[in-house]
Amino acid sequence: MSIEIRHIVFDIGRVLIHYDPHIPFSRIIPDDAERNWFFANVCTHDWNIEQDRGRGWQEAEELLIAEHPAHEDSIRAFRKHWHEMVPHAYVESVSIMEGLIAKGYDVTMLTNFASDTFKEAQKLYPFLTLPRGVTVSGDAGLIKPDVAIYQTHAKSFGLDPAATLFIDDSMPNVEGARAAGWHAVHFTDPQTLQADLSAYGLAV
Repeated sequence: MSIEIRHIVFDIGRVLIHYDPHIPFSRIIPDDAERNWFFANVCTHDWNIEQDRGRGWQEAEELLIAEHPAHEDSIRAFRKHWHEMVPHAYVESVSIMEGLIAKGYDVTMLTNFASDTFKEAQKLYPFLTLPRGVTVSGDAGLIKPDVAIYQTHAKSFGLDPAATLFIDDSMPNVEGARAAGWHAVHFTDPQTLQADLSAYGLAV
């Protein structure tokens, strides 16, 4: 590939750190069917993504409790036990990111994350402070795959879109980056990422 990549942008959840809300909830709601119903109907993906867009947890909880008063304890448990949902880092992915930084590549991060839980994640995983900077959706008031968040990130960090490579586990987010004029690869595992980086001439 004869493209010169000067900027590498990492997603975080399910690329650098594991995320699974079922981990604490397998204890809070032990019955599989009941727990799956809860995530499909109460603390849904669409509800959670609004915290990534900037809505505060108190407002988010109150909205759901008004609709599902019988589930108040479980609704409040989502934020209370959030730290259990991110139990470990993907060591090989982190090693790749650290290797790119050590070689002098310009590395930043772009993530759909609530503002307060991201700060908590940085304390749990200090390597999240190593890149040059990060755009957190909860602070920007925008979420991937909205093209505007990629444009905001590029402007904030002085990135040339045509010389930028984005890494994300979500195909819609990869496509959003491409729509913003970036190069982008779909993260599935560290070995594939290593091969993708090599294809762009990036040595770790």
